[in-house]
Amino acid sequence: MTDAPVTSADPSLDEAVALCKRRGFIFPSSEIYGGVGSTYDYGHYGVLLKNNVKAEWWRAMLQDRDDIVAIDSAIIQHPKVWEASGHLAGFTDPLVDCKTCKLRFRADALEDAQCGRKPSVRPGEGPDCELTDAREFNLMFETNVGPVRDSASVAYLRPETAQGIFINFKNVLQFARKKPPFGIAQIGKSFRNEITTGNFIFRTREFEQMEMEYFVPPAEAEKWHRHWIEERMRWYTELGIRPDHLMLRPHGVDELSHYSSATSDIEYLFPMGWSELEGIANRGDFDLTQHAEFSGEKLEYFDQQTKERYVPHVIEPAAGVDRAVLALIVDGYDTEEVEGRQRTVLRLHPRIAPVKVAVLPLVSKEGMPERAREVFESLRRRIPAEFDEGGSIGKRYRRQDEIGTPWGVTVDGQTMENGTVTLRDRDSLEQTRVPADELGELLADRLEQPWRSPKLG
Repeated sequence: MTDAPVTSADPSLDEAVALCKRRGFIFPSSEIYGGVGSTYDYGHYGVLLKNNVKAEWWRAMLQDRDDIVAIDSAIIQHPKVWEASGHLAGFTDPLVDCKTCKLRFRADALEDAQCGRKPSVRPGEGPDCELTDAREFNLMFETNVGPVRDSASVAYLRPETAQGIFINFKNVLQFARKKPPFGIAQIGKSFRNEITTGNFIFRTREFEQMEMEYFVPPAEAEKWHRHWIEERMRWYTELGIRPDHLMLRPHGVDELSHYSSATSDIEYLFPMGWSELEGIANRGDFDLTQHAEFSGEKLEYFDQQTKERYVPHVIEPAAGVDRAVLALIVDGYDTEEVEGRQRTVLRLHPRIAPVKVAVLPLVSKEGMPERAREVFESLRRRIPAEFDEGGSIGKRYRRQDEIGTPWGVTVDGQTMENGTVTLRDRDSLEQTRVPADELGELLADRLEQPWRSPKLG
């Protein structure tokens, strides 16, 4: 029996970043060439974690409901899409340059920036600072389609996935046999040439979004907006994020987007403070109306029963995959002292953990590696598993703790005698003897059980 662990406070961002690199979750991109600002590559465990987050989102949108369909739209779309949406004219940030340090800053966020030569002061406050007048800077990445670079070939990498849904509204309406209220969901990469990036993967120029546009009768928009706020908040808490680290923040009138009559952000208490995790907006009929005007196509719904024709209003829950990954890593990161030794552990919900179970032979002899390999092969057919025989058993457990593996299976001398193995729980450190041939069913059942973060006490 072990002593009660002594648990630490929340991690700093540097601690979370160090864990991500040490355990192969996330690396700086192009690192051997000095890197590219705020650009990151996902390693093996990062890919698995990210895929699990996306799978849980799809599960909430498609498997748990019957009123939402999926789509995967193109990254490069017709330039008129962005003219209709307002991105060409209005998707800008105010930019200032410092003539001294040659850095660029958002003019409306100078209070959060640091002077290039004197980080203790804001840009413009240093003795040598000389800022230019602010000018508008469009955040869309421009490219060219075809072999000739001219005005006719100009296109853009999409700055959001939402417009790909709106321009396919008519197609989906015809094949999906849905009527409002119904939704169209999409996960995909978006690109924004941000002036100011930072805070690891929180704000980058290339990022992945999980967006759903929910089309409703105009009179029901407010009701469905409240519904999706509650649903999306519940999704995060069911994945194990602590409720006291989540906050709902309604937008003030002065910060609403031009298309929105109401928007609320789900914010998480990141190491750098409260920041947006997901936004849920009531977009009204702006997008369908704009695309109907610019394309000449009718984007409306005709109700056969009431004989009413109308343009649906849209409720949009829009989340960032990368921000969700960062929140889960930060929320799960923990250090504790166990019997005088410190261990770092990533307390992830078992469903989103990159690896569900690690199979470890106690020693690399007496037939244990071969028997452990047999156990591993039987488990991997049912759940994501990993075989680990390198280093001492203690170091292997610590490695699995840091990647968030909820269960460890040790094959030892007793296994060779009676077929039982030691099953270790990541969070409680409890160890029990279990017949090896019952492991698959036992762990599959545990995966479906509700989970609560031990950090809640």
